Amino acid sequence: MDAIRVYTWNGAYLGKDEEKLGSIEPGKLADIIILNKDILTIPEEEIKEIQVLTTIVDGKIVYARN
Repeated sequence: MDAIRVYTWNGAYLGKDEEKLGSIEPGKLADIIILNKDILTIPEEEIKEIQVLTTIVDGKIVYARN
């Protein structure tokens, strides 16, 4: 969770954008990826094998794995 927070909320905070970025909440902007496995529950050695299934930027699907 710490690594995820560094790339999300902490990045928004350092850029002084934490009111509109960095976490999934009503009224905030969100760029999201959907993964094929739960990054928080799989064994650490399997993380490198995770695949991105969908990428959503500004509310639009910009990538969808076939």
